[in-house]
Amino acid sequence: VSSSSDFQQDRHSFSGSPQKWNDFELPGDTLYYRFTSDMSNTEWGYKFTVTAGHLGRFQTGFEILKQMLSEERVVPHLPLAKIWEWQVGVACRQIGHQRLKAIHLLLKIVQCSSQRDCDLTLLKPLWQLFTHMENNLCHDVSKPGILLPLHRALAELFFVTENRVTELGSLQEYLLALNTEDHLHRCTAQ
Repeated sequence: VSSSSDFQQDRHSFSGSPQKWNDFELPGDTLYYRFTSDMSNTEWGYKFTVTAGHLGRFQTGFEILKQMLSEERVVPHLPLAKIWEWQVGVACRQIGHQRLKAIHLLLKIVQCSSQRDCDLTLLKPLWQLFTHMENNLCHDVSKPGILLPLHRALAELFFVTENRVTELGSLQEYLLALNTEDHLHRCTAQ
């Protein structure tokens, strides 16, 4: 197996039992393979699976989705509701820079979605994280009020999302869906 037709670049050769085969990656979008039998056996040969991209690699998925969401002619053809649901789950599971990138994609989806493409109530876990960060910022008056990157990203996401639901005329339903009953009672009492 190679990434060039002359079998000189990124060459991987295998022979013998399946246990001797290892997973490997080839750069590019094309692979070349050659199967040669020594006729010493009457079995059918080898079976292998080719998977495009880096399966399970966050950065690859991020770059692809970011590019697709940046192309105005592509966006109408995307299943935004499914992408939204998946991406909210990614943002909830990831940490650090990967969470920031996931939130960046959520922001792009909110900005390019039309009408009710996305179930914005799925943001509830991220809203709880944001309100927790807000409460900690308000209670800790000894530290300067500089927002952490995650806090800034969530603030922007919820600012844009609130504007979006206001345009759609569903702000009340959105706010009720994101908050717990206990939180609503505390706000009402205040």
